[in-house]
Amino acid sequence: MSLKVPKAQNLQLFKDGYKHLQGLEDAVLRNIQAVSELSDLVRTSFGPNGRNKLVINHLGKVFVTSDAATIIREIEVVHPAAKLLVMASQAQEAEMGDSTNTVMILAGEMLKRAEQLLVMGLHPSEIIKGYELASTKALAELETLSTSSLPTPPTRTTLATALKPAIASKQYGYEDQLANLVAEAALTVMPPNPKNFNVDNVRVVKIMGGSLAGSTVVRGMVFGREPEGIVKNAKKAKVAVYTCGVDISQTETKGTVLIKSADEMLNFTRGEEKHLEKIFQEIADSGVKVIIAGSTVGELALHYLNRMNIAVLKVLSKFDLRRLCRVVNATPLARLGAPTPEEAGFVDVFETTEIGGDRVTVLRQVVEGDPDYDPSSAAPDARSEKTRTATIVLRGATQNRLDDLERAVDDGVNVIKALLKDPRLVPGAGATELELAKRVEAYGSGLKGLSQHAVRRWAQALEVIPRTLAENALGGGEGNEVVSRLWAKHEGPGGEAWGVDVEEETDGTLLATERQILDSLAAKHWAIKLATEAATSVLSVDSIIMSRPAGGPKIPQQSGNWDED
Repeated sequence: MSLKVPKAQNLQLFKDGYKHLQGLEDAVLRNIQAVSELSDLVRTSFGPNGRNKLVINHLGKVFVTSDAATIIREIEVVHPAAKLLVMASQAQEAEMGDSTNTVMILAGEMLKRAEQLLVMGLHPSEIIKGYELASTKALAELETLSTSSLPTPPTRTTLATALKPAIASKQYGYEDQLANLVAEAALTVMPPNPKNFNVDNVRVVKIMGGSLAGSTVVRGMVFGREPEGIVKNAKKAKVAVYTCGVDISQTETKGTVLIKSADEMLNFTRGEEKHLEKIFQEIADSGVKVIIAGSTVGELALHYLNRMNIAVLKVLSKFDLRRLCRVVNATPLARLGAPTPEEAGFVDVFETTEIGGDRVTVLRQVVEGDPDYDPSSAAPDARSEKTRTATIVLRGATQNRLDDLERAVDDGVNVIKALLKDPRLVPGAGATELELAKRVEAYGSGLKGLSQHAVRRWAQALEVIPRTLAENALGGGEGNEVVSRLWAKHEGPGGEAWGVDVEEETDGTLLATERQILDSLAAKHWAIKLATEAATSVLSVDSIIMSRPAGGPKIPQQSGNWDED
């Protein structure tokens, strides 16, 4: 008979303050619960009828949006398992710029389904194996579901059609206007080889007032302020970009000047003025007509710039300065002085116009096909060199509305980028997910072993996409009926493209291909892949070890200043 050695009581493995959770109850199911909470939070914001969330971040800034990427970026998730889901959705945002909500909802639903299997006693490794099998099968089937693709030189109408579903999920009812704006802007900046399309070349400027109908696309870069000096316009001008302030240089340390006579007093300021004038004279002699300043512009400097007929524009954002340098092909300078020919940029048109009562400055390069293009002055290879930019000027009543419109536009531009890489389109409105669910379910039924249960649960999890669309649009009870009607239609021949009709014109279902509700195949591919990876990585965790947060105890806050007695 074996001897039972008594275990030592309170055996301490970690330092004080460590948390160690392990086992099915404490770690796995608790993780699944946290992830479900997060995915339920963004689930109601999914699709055209998704509800907005009002998020106030740690700085007190208010966001009113239904964009999942923004919501999870602004709420600080601390639960380690939920963070995995946030990372998956951020990877989708970086990769495709769209379908972030799909990743969250799918991963959350997959884990909810896995929970039922875990409670029944299935081992997590069996579930992970089944989920990976199902994901591989679904991605293989997804390739066969493509119904059409974006024609190769894209036109404005084909681009707008492909964009509408992505924009409608953020701004339902305004998708036609926004899709046209984004398509027009994208075509303006489309390089000769569309694969080199750069998302950064489509800019957004928000101007308060008016309504969305007053939004326009302006060729070139638009800045929401007018030039500082009296010179407002310039044509075919040399540009110098300074990241430092255009002003009298201040010394690092405080200095004391001892002045003994009145002459010295007069000469003191005059010397400074002469020095500044010499600098600007050099800049003007080098042929510079436009100066872009990254920070302050001093009054004395402005006086000399006006005298020398040089336009000066203040651009306070570092990112905008960087973009501007790319457009005018200049090198940003950190000190005041005349730029060398390599460092100076060139802009065809620098002008100040008025948009809805606000004065804005536009910088643009003129390329072939533009109304003010002059073939005699163009270099033979200028077409390939010039960076084209387009700015969408959005109008709206409130700042929050403008921010939300900007997010919709960003999604639209990212969808164009994705479609130019991979032009295949699949039926939207939840049709593709339901068809994949049907096919993976059938595949799971033919498998042997325990992993078949996991494959079938994975297939059921895909059904959450059409169900959420229907529930958000028509309410819970009606949503159930719509999903069952869809299953019936998908069982029939040629039923692959039946999806949810959020307007419920007939029975809540519609042919997605007929209504031109099409989604990018690449975005779906990544969403399924990332959601499965997030779900399997949460399932493969069996214990959580949390150390004590760094830093000592918090200092108690006193009222008033600590220095006041």
